Amino acid sequence: MLRGIDLEFGPRGITAIIGPSGTGKSTLIRCINRLVEPTAGEIIFEGRDIARLSRSELRGVRRRIGMVFQEYNLVERLTVMENVLSGRLGYVSPLQAWLRRYPERDIARAFDLLDTVGLGVHAHARADSLSGGQRQRVGIARAMMQEPALLLADEPTSSLDPKTSVEIMALMRSLSEAHGFPAIVNIHNVELARRFADRIVGMTGGLVIFDGPPSVLGDEDLKRIYGGEGWLA
Repeated sequence: MLRGIDLEFGPRGITAIIGPSGTGKSTLIRCINRLVEPTAGEIIFEGRDIARLSRSELRGVRRRIGMVFQEYNLVERLTVMENVLSGRLGYVSPLQAWLRRYPERDIARAFDLLDTVGLGVHAHARADSLSGGQRQRVGIARAMMQEPALLLADEPTSSLDPKTSVEIMALMRSLSEAHGFPAIVNIHNVELARRFADRIVGMTGGLVIFDGPPSVLGDEDLKRIYGGEGWLA
């Protein structure tokens, strides 16, 4: 349960949400695009309160909010290209979506994005043939196909090895900088948060108890966020 959350996010940069498991980090991320329904409060995005939108209105707003998932959420039997193009589902008619017919502009952009994330040669491979890191790159490319004004990432590195985790965070940071949108990343790895985030929000028990730049996040703050101190050794 979230309690008394009052956060404002700027027009660009990466905000890392850290804290122990079960403290509300994923709930916070998922409330923003109403994958979890908020029971109170406001979620203001581009001047509109997402919490009060109808389902049809919400569909339009979600076009502008990209989402990267912990477990990738790819359609395994489809190709990499088809998964990336699914990021345009909110922009095409139901018939086009069912037939998987996309405008040439979208197809060209998908190829460009696959090159950007380093998967151009895998465009026609099935998603289930890829490694975890490659699947997450597909998920990021899919989110970028939405031309997002905001990117949400729910534990995008928790299933990845340390080297791949660094690569995924570096990729999201470079895309945020190149395309000028903010990214909010729920992450367990404090060192990754310190390395790649412009801002860190620390949560515990559904409350925000730290909000500031990585440079001022100290051991005392981490003790308050996670409890105890033995794990800091």
